[in-house]
Amino acid sequence: MTDLLICGATVYDGTGAPGVRADVAIDAGRIVAVGNDLPAAARTIDADGLALSPGFIDMHAHSDLQILANPDHLAKVSQGVTLEVLGQDGLSFAPIDDPTRAAVRRQIAGWNGEPDDFDFSWSTVAGYLDRLDQGIACNAAYLVPQGTLRMMVVGTANRPATRAELDEMKRLLAVGLEEGAAGMSSGLTYTPGMFADTAELVELCRVVASYGGYYSPHQRSYGKGALEAYGEMIDVAREAGCALHLTHATMNFEPNRGRGGDLLALIDAGLADGVDITTDTYPYLPGATTLAAILPSWTAEGGPDALLARLADPVDRERITFELEQVGTDGCHGCVTDWNTIEIGGVKNPTLTGAVGNTIAEIAAGIDKPPSWVFFDLLIRDNLATTILQHVGHEENVQAIMQHPTHTGGSDGILVGGKPHPRAWGTFPRYLAYYVRELGVLELADCIHHLTGRPARRLRLADRGLVRVGYHADLVLFDPLAVRDAATFDNPRQQAEGIPWVLVNGVPVIADGRRTDELPGRAIRRTPSEGN
Repeated sequence: MTDLLICGATVYDGTGAPGVRADVAIDAGRIVAVGNDLPAAARTIDADGLALSPGFIDMHAHSDLQILANPDHLAKVSQGVTLEVLGQDGLSFAPIDDPTRAAVRRQIAGWNGEPDDFDFSWSTVAGYLDRLDQGIACNAAYLVPQGTLRMMVVGTANRPATRAELDEMKRLLAVGLEEGAAGMSSGLTYTPGMFADTAELVELCRVVASYGGYYSPHQRSYGKGALEAYGEMIDVAREAGCALHLTHATMNFEPNRGRGGDLLALIDAGLADGVDITTDTYPYLPGATTLAAILPSWTAEGGPDALLARLADPVDRERITFELEQVGTDGCHGCVTDWNTIEIGGVKNPTLTGAVGNTIAEIAAGIDKPPSWVFFDLLIRDNLATTILQHVGHEENVQAIMQHPTHTGGSDGILVGGKPHPRAWGTFPRYLAYYVRELGVLELADCIHHLTGRPARRLRLADRGLVRVGYHADLVLFDPLAVRDAATFDNPRQQAEGIPWVLVNGVPVIADGRRTDELPGRAIRRTPSEGN
């Protein structure tokens, strides 16, 4: 007798094949049979009328601390996520030393929060993965963050790395990959990762390639210079012989309206040239980041204290305002800042909560101050921790990119703040409800493939991402006619509807629509034997 039998579901196996009515038997955390009229089990789920698919894989998550600090992790497991990829955008917490940890915590508090009494007892990738193994809601893979490596070795100076410094970064990267990281991320509009030139990235990516990992860059521009920035990443991957995953692959801001096809043509040319490329997107128009991220990069040299000093200096403020409003900054992707598009999503300072949900333009009008004054005031009073929504996306680009055969799903979800982007709670049901059922942009079986089997292949997972005998039982049961993202921009922390069951390693984390108290997730380690 097996542990669990799911009866009568329409099974979508994650390959893109049409759904087939079948039973699925699970024992010891793995799928042991798929078929009809399977023997009884210790527990049975009647899945008549429901679709059964592999659990969804979030290829771009910012849960690095929250997955540990708030183990319920309802935002992700309730939408069917059974695996998420952490260590994104070149800034995270392993490998790390004490001075760098303090700086990174401060720099990305808007992504991760600053949990009270949090135990940062690890310093290595292995230590972080071991911490995850103590019990998390869903599985998690990890990318070595290039910006953190640079901060540890070079610091925050805007200069090329020396030969010795580059060798040390390569050594630290290799150790992280040996310890189980799936690849490397970069944040090339964030300091200090942005200070790396193309040659430095190529050398690091050669290390990633030697371990069979992939490179996941937040590139130098998603705005005015987006196509050139994508081209640089494809060139890096080609020269290094490294697999490339273009994360949150968008064409945003006014210069890119209607240009999604130009990006896809560039990707197709890279594929034809032998470059291994995949992408991920979130199914929304606004983006989200920190308010400090839109500053020109020169302001951040020297670290957070030097940045705050510049924000308080009248001469520097005048220069920053001119660049933001007249020239366009590299932090704002080469585009002139439109204060009407920047909405405050979260603050750390409780005296600033009234700003949440308002644009900088609206705040400025309400107090009869210039928008730039509000911008500087928020950054200083909130110690750089403010998060924002940027309303800069284009629907035609979103739809074009999600239909490409390289596409996977990534929430880019930030779980902290007063009004975080609803993508943290709604990305995967939104694909199924809005883009499959309502608009018909994707067929259901194909969409499931985008969210399961295809990302598992990018992660080189031999036994996850499909409904197949011998595979880990990471599974989601949902009603194709009722599944829906309930999270909105006004009320973003809302559990998805129409997803009654989610299993991680064969254990229900959502049962009859409610969160159980189980923590069956584990770190997913890529081993050197899975490399080239």
